[in-house]
Amino acid sequence: MKKVKVQLSILLLLIATVVNCQKKEVVITTKKITDQIYMLRGKGGNIGLFVGEDGTFMIDDQFATITPKIIAAIKKITDKPVKYLVNTHWHGDHTGGNENMQKQGAVIVSHENVRKRMSVDALVRGKTKKASPKEALPVLTFTKDMMFHLNGEDILISHVHNAHTDGDAHIYFTNSNVIHMGDTYFQGKFPYIDIDSGGSINGYIASAEKAILMSDDETVIIPGHMNLSNKKELISFKNMLVVVRDRVKKAIDSGKKLEEVKVDKSITEEYVKDFNWGFISDEKFRTSVYKSLKKH
Repeated sequence: MKKVKVQLSILLLLIATVVNCQKKEVVITTKKITDQIYMLRGKGGNIGLFVGEDGTFMIDDQFATITPKIIAAIKKITDKPVKYLVNTHWHGDHTGGNENMQKQGAVIVSHENVRKRMSVDALVRGKTKKASPKEALPVLTFTKDMMFHLNGEDILISHVHNAHTDGDAHIYFTNSNVIHMGDTYFQGKFPYIDIDSGGSINGYIASAEKAILMSDDETVIIPGHMNLSNKKELISFKNMLVVVRDRVKKAIDSGKKLEEVKVDKSITEEYVKDFNWGFISDEKFRTSVYKSLKKH
């Protein structure tokens, strides 16, 4: 009987392991936005893809381990290789595949601060991230804005200051009316402000305001995470940021300390239902807004 129980336990463990592995299996999904622009989702930040006769233009590349799946998904859309890869910022869930894509022939482009941060050891959420290898670094960098003229499209790559990080960029397909905002926009969720990388609540708000000015009711917005969005949802996101920022500032001006703001649910109470999620809770968001205002 004891032997049977042991065998049963082993069997259950094997089943649980198989089920767990299946749950972790990454599937790349493709969403067509226009005849030339697509959004790819898998594990990490949303990928933007722009295809045409001049070559393929890619925005972010998630993690190195899933590059083969991403390339396979791209090949289902176009037979043109990735000619340019733009990083919206430096975090690994958006740049992890850089080295692999460079080996495939892609020219990597970013704001200058992305290359700087990837070139050295850095602190991310309290943990040290080692510098990226030379092959993963952007080879073309810009300081403010730059333009690409590709596949009959004028593409504006525009830096936004100290928002999610200090190296964020919007990519605006001016003819197609599509904007990729990177992690300066978490659709329908509290955002992650990477204060250690130069991020700030005021920069986040300015980033949203900039994208809103470029948008109309037909604009399709690709967020760094979550689902495709639009101007109306972005305005709602921006308004939430402003209200929470102002409430935290008022608390600071009245002399409240971090621990008091951290537990003060009234600051975010009406937004918890719609914006709360596992990665950034309302408490974490209040904390980051407080630290951002105190720092900047």
